[in-house]
Amino acid sequence: MAGRRYRLEFDFGQQMFAERLGGICRSVWNTGLEQRREYRRRGAYLSYEEQCAQLAEAKKDPYCDWLADAPAQVIQQTLKDLDQACRQHGTWKVRWKSRTKWKPSFRFPTAKHISVERIKGGWGRVFLPKFGWVRFRMSRPLGGAVKSATVSRDGRRWFISFLVEDGLAQVEHHLHPDRRAGVDRGVVTAAVTSDGEFFDRRHAGTGSLSSLVPPPERKQDRQPDLGFLTPGEAERYLRLQRRLARSKKGSRQRERVVAAMGDMMRRVRWRRADFNAQTAHRLTHRYAIVVLENLNIDGMTTSVRPKPDSGQVGRYPGTCLWEGG
Repeated sequence: MAGRRYRLEFDFGQQMFAERLGGICRSVWNTGLEQRREYRRRGAYLSYEEQCAQLAEAKKDPYCDWLADAPAQVIQQTLKDLDQACRQHGTWKVRWKSRTKWKPSFRFPTAKHISVERIKGGWGRVFLPKFGWVRFRMSRPLGGAVKSATVSRDGRRWFISFLVEDGLAQVEHHLHPDRRAGVDRGVVTAAVTSDGEFFDRRHAGTGSLSSLVPPPERKQDRQPDLGFLTPGEAERYLRLQRRLARSKKGSRQRERVVAAMGDMMRRVRWRRADFNAQTAHRLTHRYAIVVLENLNIDGMTTSVRPKPDSGQVGRYPGTCLWEGG
């Protein structure tokens, strides 16, 4: 099995329906979780089959007719994911899905209800139940038969992830069974192997992932949470932060500024995830055994609270700069 992720191009009606469908799945998750916790307070358990039966009865209620707007397989898959989370982590450790913090997402688990076609100009289209045909940017071939599809929103854009069966068998033996290495994780530099290879984001910006020479320190590397931004993007993000501080809460201007900041941070997340994936792939491809030191990274990056200087107003002596890894 392999995953393929593409950018969707909803029209206005499809985008509104996707937002509504995400809200329905969030409501079903929270209601199902509250049901399970109430049963646990009584010393009883609630299974996935019982919740599906109750969901079918709830659709007949005039006050819950909005459940019929969502495809049955989507909300049933939400209850199945909730059941798996409760079995794995426990009912009391599963979290609620907040409307402000949770990103809308839903899954179509049945392959026979999903049709994918390739059209001209590097575009493709997929047929989703109650959506119809939806275009997406087909940046790479699927490479196998589609088993399921998950639609999610990241910032202002929607994406679809296909689970495909590519037919590739898992390798039973490593290509270099005798090679092994120790990896030292750091705060400024991401990782250093026992062979003297430095994995750092500053190398990734020069077209390479690692180097045998330590990366040079730069001034912008000491800025928190801006390690994967270019100097121009870091300057623009600072201007957006100032505009956000001047904007009025609840205004359209504030929404536009927050959306622009979200788009920039989305690129940062993608760059960080790509760097981590390439680093992990290179280490596992070269070495059969990789040993990591058990370090408390949170404790290494935590600074003490600065104390104001009694001699000078507004001064904090001995303030430490946080160095992001």
